[in-house]
Amino acid sequence: MIFKKYLFCLGLIFFTYSMYGQTTSVMIRAKAKDAKFIGSSIGGAKILVKDVLTGKILAEGLTQGSTGNTERIMRSDWKRNEPLSEESTAGFEAVLNIQEPTFITIEAYAPVNKKQAVVMSSTQLWAIPGKDITGDGVVLEIPGFVVDILSPQTHERISESREIELKANVVMMCGCPVTKDGIWDANQYEVKAVITDENGEKSELFLEQKDKPSTFSARVNLQKGLYEVLIYAYDPVTGNTGLDRTNIIVN
Repeated sequence: MIFKKYLFCLGLIFFTYSMYGQTTSVMIRAKAKDAKFIGSSIGGAKILVKDVLTGKILAEGLTQGSTGNTERIMRSDWKRNEPLSEESTAGFEAVLNIQEPTFITIEAYAPVNKKQAVVMSSTQLWAIPGKDITGDGVVLEIPGFVVDILSPQTHERISESREIELKANVVMMCGCPVTKDGIWDANQYEVKAVITDENGEKSELFLEQKDKPSTFSARVNLQKGLYEVLIYAYDPVTGNTGLDRTNIIVN
C-alpha cells in the first residue's frame, strides 16, 4: 500500500512538472504596415513581454534577422496557415519561465533606433507552460513612415539671399525604399514641408522623389527670421504617416 502511494505521488509530481515545469517559447515579430518585417538592417524592434497582473517583465530583447521574402510578403496571395516568415526573417524568441498559465502583454517599439519615428504596438494573450508559439508567432503591426530631414540642418544659419534646399529621406518602417513606380511607390505618397515663421504664419511646399531612392526634395527662398520646418509623409491608401521637424535661422 505504501509503495502504491509512493508511485501515485511520483506520478503526480511527474504530471505537474510535465505540465508546468517547462520553459515556454514565444516567437515575436514586428511587421511594418504595408511593408516587411522590422529587423537588423534598421536596428530592430524592442520587445517587452510583461505579466499583465504584476507588470513584471518576463522577457525583453530586439528582433533580429532579415526583413523577409519580398515576393512572398508583397506580391503573393496569402493563404491560411501559410507562414509569411522564413528561418532568417527577423524576430525575437521570448523564453518564459512560468509555472502556470499567465496572461501577458507583448509590446513592440519600432524602429527602436529612430526616435522621431518609433511606434509602440501591443497585444495580449495567454501563455501556457510548455506550449510554444512558433512559426510566424505573434506578429505586431507597426504603422507609419520613417522621415529624416537631411537639409536644412538643425539650427543652421542661412543667408536670406540663398535658396534653401529642403530634403528628406522617407522609408517604410522596415527601412524599405520609396521610389517612383516601385513596390512602395513615391507617386502614391504625399510628402510636404510645412514652414512656420516666428509669428506663426505657415506656408506649405510639396517635395518630390527624383534621382535618389527615398530622397524627396524641393527649394524655397525665405525672408530673415526664425523658422520651424516640418516635413511629413502621408499615404492616402493605407493611412501611413510620419514626420520630422527642425529649426533654422535666416539672416
